Amino acid sequence: MKSSHLISALALALSLAACGGDADDHANEAAGEHAAEASGEHAEAEAATGEHGGRLLEQDGYRVELAMAEDGTPPRFQAWLYQDGEPLPSTAGKVEVRVTRLGGQAVSYTLTPQEDGSLAAIDTVAEPHSFDVEALASIGDKMLRWEYPSYEGRTIIAAATAEKSGIEVQPVGPGVIADEHEVQGLLTPIEGRVAEVTARFPGPIRSLRANVGDQVRSGQTLATIESNLSLSNYSVAAPISGVVTARNASVGGLAGEGMALFEIADLSQLWVDLHIFGADAQHIRPGVPVAVTRMSDGKTVDTMLERVLPGMATASQSTVARATIDNSDGLWRPGSAVKARITVEQQPVELMVPLTALQTMGGEEVVFVRVGEAYQAQPVEVGQRDGQRVEITAGLNKGDQVVVEESYLIKADIEKSGASHAH
Repeated sequence: MKSSHLISALALALSLAACGGDADDHANEAAGEHAAEASGEHAEAEAATGEHGGRLLEQDGYRVELAMAEDGTPPRFQAWLYQDGEPLPSTAGKVEVRVTRLGGQAVSYTLTPQEDGSLAAIDTVAEPHSFDVEALASIGDKMLRWEYPSYEGRTIIAAATAEKSGIEVQPVGPGVIADEHEVQGLLTPIEGRVAEVTARFPGPIRSLRANVGDQVRSGQTLATIESNLSLSNYSVAAPISGVVTARNASVGGLAGEGMALFEIADLSQLWVDLHIFGADAQHIRPGVPVAVTRMSDGKTVDTMLERVLPGMATASQSTVARATIDNSDGLWRPGSAVKARITVEQQPVELMVPLTALQTMGGEEVVFVRVGEAYQAQPVEVGQRDGQRVEITAGLNKGDQVVVEESYLIKADIEKSGASHAH
């Protein structure tokens, strides 16, 4: 058994090394921790079992077989009594089982006689079935007592090792679950913030003083043209401040009356036109929060949905919802695709954890609760969830310290040690 824990520790060390830690340091630390645990777990593994599959507790010629009955029924403690190897009736004694969970929570179970000759508790035993056990029995005038660990889904990781591997915890508490819609869209210039720079009179173009991409200010001279009528030069100025997005002329060419020499756009703000399909459009209203993400580098900005356009986008047959984003740094480019998360509704919940805390073990959803340097797999019942968070409806208490980063390392260590679920 010790060797299996050392192998598990080394496997964890390799996983941690992949996260950027020192494999030798992690291996030495983890191997020491698991070796320290091995004697107690080895003793548990070697405990004798009785004919009902329970653990045999023996003292002074008396024997109690203690089991967890859960085949098709809610789990509860069950016991059988013996003296000098011979079965005793369930009425020959009394049994009480006291369990102490990680964190110090203690619960007592009184076992009462059953028609099948056993003693059984009325109360069920909540998951996880991982605790320190104290068994008390009275048979005739004999008082008997045993103590032993009965752990499952539990591992020990030194604080330094956890820190190096990026394992992080945070307390369980209240939060908000959002009804969110993931959509895509395009950035476009805002109407009314695009202007053409035109020639007033026809004539040859004598100079052009801006190129595509140049920032210009309102009133700045951008071109000089010789008028065919007066044979004198006149200046053409920028009507708005912004960036030159098009240049449609060249020096020496002829400018016709009203010819667009340049196009200027004020791109300090942009529209985000988001395409919403099907029934989702019925839930989205102006005024709700929107998080817009740039696909090139993942940069996200928060804004507000301003309007839902009345028509449909012809090509995609989608409803267009529009928001405005700030582009003072010029890094958001018109025509580029973005993705966005529209938050339709926010629902307060009493207990919530990040989705990164959830793992699946034995077909159950679990989180890992940390107490000191011990990590315990805790089955949970979940409720509402969004793209980042999940509501916890049962299994945790406010303030429990739950692993929220690198939880898969805890799962891997427990599964490799074979301690995921064994009563």
